[in-house]
Amino acid sequence: NKKKEVKKAIDDKEFDIPQVDTPPTLESILNEPEDEDEAFVLEDTCLLGAENIDAHSCETLSLGSSDSGDRSHHKRRRPLEPAAAAAVHGSVLRHNVLKGISAQMASAADKVDAGLPTALTVSSVIAVGTSHGLALVFDTNQALRLCLGSVAEGVEYGAVSALSINHDCTRLLCGFAKGQITMWDLANGKLLRTITDAHPPGTAILHVKFTDDPTLAVCNDSGGSVFELTFRRVMGLRSCDSRCLFSGSKGEVCCVEPLHASTQLRDHPITQHALLAMASLTKILVIGLKPSLKVWMTFPYGKVDPASVPQLAWQFVVAHKMVNPMLAFCRGDTVHFLLVKKDESGVIHVIKQRQLHLNCDLISLTWINSRTLLLLDSSERLHVLDRPSQEELETVDLSEVQLVYNSSHFKSLATGGNVSQALALVGEKACYQSVCCYSGQVVFLGTKSVHMMTLRNWRERVEHLLKQEKFVEALSLAWSFHEGTAKAVVGLYGDPAKRKSVVADKMVEILLLYADRSLKKCPEQGRIQVMEQHFQVAAPPLQQDLLFGQIYSRLVENSVAKGVFLESLEPYILSERIGCLTAPIMRDLLSHFQENGMMDSVENCLVHMDITSLDIQQVVQMCWEHQLYDAMIYVFNSGMNDYISPMEVSSACSKPALLDTFCSVADEQVVMGNKLLVYISCSLAGRAYPLGDIPEDLVPLVKNQVFEFLIRLHTPEAPEEEEVYPYIHTLLHFDTREFLNVLALTFEDFKNDKQALEYQQRIVDILLKVMVETSDFTPSQVGCLFTFLARQLAKPDNTLFVNRKLFDQVLEFLCSPDDDSRHTERQQVLLELLQVGGVIQFDEGRLLSLAEKAEFYQICEFVYEKKHLYDKIFFCYLKDPMRREEIFNYVHNMLSMPGYRPQERHSVREKALEHIQVTHLGISDTHITHWHITRVLVILFVPPSLLVIVLFLYSLYTCLFLLGCQITRQHALHAATAYLLERKGDVLGAFQVLLQVRGIKPPTSHVSVSPLQDPVYGKGKLAEIQGLILGMLETFTYEQTLLETTTNLLNQDLHWSLSHLRSAVSRALHPRFDHCNICLQQYKRRQEGADEIVVFSCGHLYHCQCLQSKCCTQLEWTLAWSCYKCTSSQGRRGAGPGRACDEEPGRGRSSSLAQVRVGAHRNPSKAPPHTHTPLPTHLCAAVFQLTILAELSRSHGNEKAGQLHPAPARSTSIFHSENFQLRLSPPPLVEE
Repeated sequence: NKKKEVKKAIDDKEFDIPQVDTPPTLESILNEPEDEDEAFVLEDTCLLGAENIDAHSCETLSLGSSDSGDRSHHKRRRPLEPAAAAAVHGSVLRHNVLKGISAQMASAADKVDAGLPTALTVSSVIAVGTSHGLALVFDTNQALRLCLGSVAEGVEYGAVSALSINHDCTRLLCGFAKGQITMWDLANGKLLRTITDAHPPGTAILHVKFTDDPTLAVCNDSGGSVFELTFRRVMGLRSCDSRCLFSGSKGEVCCVEPLHASTQLRDHPITQHALLAMASLTKILVIGLKPSLKVWMTFPYGKVDPASVPQLAWQFVVAHKMVNPMLAFCRGDTVHFLLVKKDESGVIHVIKQRQLHLNCDLISLTWINSRTLLLLDSSERLHVLDRPSQEELETVDLSEVQLVYNSSHFKSLATGGNVSQALALVGEKACYQSVCCYSGQVVFLGTKSVHMMTLRNWRERVEHLLKQEKFVEALSLAWSFHEGTAKAVVGLYGDPAKRKSVVADKMVEILLLYADRSLKKCPEQGRIQVMEQHFQVAAPPLQQDLLFGQIYSRLVENSVAKGVFLESLEPYILSERIGCLTAPIMRDLLSHFQENGMMDSVENCLVHMDITSLDIQQVVQMCWEHQLYDAMIYVFNSGMNDYISPMEVSSACSKPALLDTFCSVADEQVVMGNKLLVYISCSLAGRAYPLGDIPEDLVPLVKNQVFEFLIRLHTPEAPEEEEVYPYIHTLLHFDTREFLNVLALTFEDFKNDKQALEYQQRIVDILLKVMVETSDFTPSQVGCLFTFLARQLAKPDNTLFVNRKLFDQVLEFLCSPDDDSRHTERQQVLLELLQVGGVIQFDEGRLLSLAEKAEFYQICEFVYEKKHLYDKIFFCYLKDPMRREEIFNYVHNMLSMPGYRPQERHSVREKALEHIQVTHLGISDTHITHWHITRVLVILFVPPSLLVIVLFLYSLYTCLFLLGCQITRQHALHAATAYLLERKGDVLGAFQVLLQVRGIKPPTSHVSVSPLQDPVYGKGKLAEIQGLILGMLETFTYEQTLLETTTNLLNQDLHWSLSHLRSAVSRALHPRFDHCNICLQQYKRRQEGADEIVVFSCGHLYHCQCLQSKCCTQLEWTLAWSCYKCTSSQGRRGAGPGRACDEEPGRGRSSSLAQVRVGAHRNPSKAPPHTHTPLPTHLCAAVFQLTILAELSRSHGNEKAGQLHPAPARSTSIFHSENFQLRLSPPPLVEE
């Protein structure tokens, strides 16, 4: 009855909803334009009074909500920046507000105290749960169809925390904050089941989900456990069986997601296993509920932020030409993808796919189709991503939605908050029940409204850009649709031909609209920059007819638009995207560029254009007027197949200036000459100038024409005074080396072409005739020619013939002794000629003779080096004034570098020695520096004694003394250094050098050095006291060695003795009796005193007090204990007290060295009665050392003999040596 009353109370009249003749459909609402004149305004926040807000809803506020209590949310919120991807993909999402549902939610909260929205689910209907336990069901027309539950039940059950609708939209499951679950019939609004024992009490329902089986569902509570719900109906009685799938004690699960298949995929082999994905705080689990429970896969997150919210989403995708389910999951900023497929044997495989990284913390993950994902971050920004390319398509700010968060249910506030801190931390940003996807539509639940996101179709995306007057972006987007490269495409044909046809029509429409808009807006501003912003794009190639037809006819009426259009064509022409223009447009293009002085652009465009679209007369005239040589050559070659006229014209224009040696060549003529050389090279190589290749059928013809041009005897209409072969003459004068390089490259291609080989020989003969028989070429130019010839003649397949007499003439010309001009240039040319192989063309004797007469010493060096006459090369350096100082480098390299024979090194050394002696005798007349001399001395004079003599000779000169010392020290010639220092008068310095040689630190004492500093000794020589010094050094070395050896022996014996003494002292003592040998009482039973005992090495045991009363010797600083029984028995035998216990069998040491005191009941707070007074540290050390040495000298030999040899033997210790006397210094005196 209560339910009927509530249903009756909630009607249109109660909610004050106006009646409409035809209610709007959901499709009409979704397709509503966004920029309508009268936008629907939601009710003010003040309508939702504080009395209507309970504890269950206070934690479910959005980041954008005005009454959110978390101030940190406001800090994270920031305005949306325009995404860079928007310029490429446009607006991908359509955002609609479901105004009817939003208004009725607000009215219900105000009129009937329904509470705030808390949960949402979408199928063919939309169900919204409230904080007061109601579930409002709306149909596709946004009309309220059912109101399930009551406010009274809400008080008992709490807020609706989870909702789920089965696949045929007949049942609704509601989970509540206090743990109950209800099932409703959506056909009549009847309550079918109330489930209270499906999970442990005291926990809230976080998720409740139907599977594809209508009798099977799963739920997840705030304890982190997951349960399977099986619905049964037997004999008209409905029941529910619950089974725990995952216990929260093993790890809390905070998200579950069953795999749902559409009607077309119900027969997929995966669906029969009823897969369920569960996300705990540490890992992902994929299990199969049918036919039996089985875990298919687990995947740990790794290191993540503990506040991050785990997310799960299933979707069937096409992979490897097969449709299989894919699970997307994330926690934090990384989205992982798992593909599930079943092989032919029936085994299910879970395959990890490429993951996706974002720079934000995700709180929601939803598939909107098989290729596109919607990701919501913690700043309430919605990211649209294309999964195959992992490209972000758009970002939308949802802060105005005021999203509902489910943190109160994760904290289980309705049941006392008995949840773990980890789950409560995750719940701070949990919005599982506020985002739901159904059939390509994603619905978001806000605190006061419901919003829906869908993908725009391709036309809407283009139109959206056109409304914003972004024509360039619209064209770019349409072109991506045309080529099939666009992302998140909706509404296009799958057939490429149909798709391109539809998109092409739309692009034509955009272009025409673009042109009209450009013409209307440009004159208003009156500036070219405005026009450039609106028209900096050319149409794609398939629409060139439209571009140069309808569009250009509209633009030609406006001069500014026409100019910008023509200039915008240049980059497309240069990239060869436009290769042919109509004659009128080409004529306008050339005229426009010429009027604006853009001749470089004209030339660049002409060489890329189809020759058939050019006006030859106009282009040729323009090229001649503005010296556009590249364009002119292109027109002659491509338009008229004329490859000779450009060379004739270029040569004629540059010939007068090039032939005049004393005339400065203009920059234009240099450019023309360079272009002519490159053109000849390209023509002979079969390449077109400046771009492309010559047609294959024309290559032989072009080569023949170029050769015929070069070997012409005279130019057309030549004057009488013209020289023969004018073209070759001109090119040689312009740049001899480069022209010969062009010919060399051309000759490389002449292999089996007989005619080409004839041209090759003919050109060589002409070159020789032109350059050798005339005198207007420099030696450098002549040398370049013969260098070129030498290279050609040195080839193994050479077919050229050159008369050797010509080489002799060139040699005489270059080596002419009467001509002193350009001496270095002539020598360098001849050297280059020899290096490339020209030496075989000359007689070496004659070459050497002419080179010596002409003073070409580098030529002589080249010949001598071939003959390995290295000693004669020495004289080449000596005679050459330009390289005289390099002689020492040559000698140094010759004597130190590998690769030379000993005889060759010896000959060079002998010549160097002779030269140095001669130089020394006439040192005042030579120009050789002293540094170069000393640099070679160390190598030449290997014996140190000989070096001392030579340095002595040079030390007569003051300028060489310091240099000589530096050289000898550098090469570790210490004897020579000491000798030079002594000659200088520095006897003390020489003495210190000798000490360092023997490894002795120079003395610092004044006593040792005083004889050397005394005037009597100072005036003498080092040799006078050398014997005394050497004797002192030998004695010192002997005594030092003796001291080190003695110290080592002492240390070894001392270590051996101390180690055995330590082992004897640390050995445990075993008493023979358990009673005192004086009082005969057991030491364990004595009760008075501290019960201290003394055990000796002989085995006797005494009470400390008993032994102290019988025998105790008080020394100066300690008590001397001795065994009473052993002392008494030896006293009876007449032995001294010092021999106590020595005669005990098996005891090899005196008991005085092994005294032990054992305290059975020590009192740590009371000091023993015989505590000794400590001695000064230095006195104890002295007494200890004396005692040890005395003991060692007494017992070391006996102990060795007793342990190693039973019979008495002489010890080998150093202490028992007959010749050794240990002299110990007395201990230091201690002042009291």
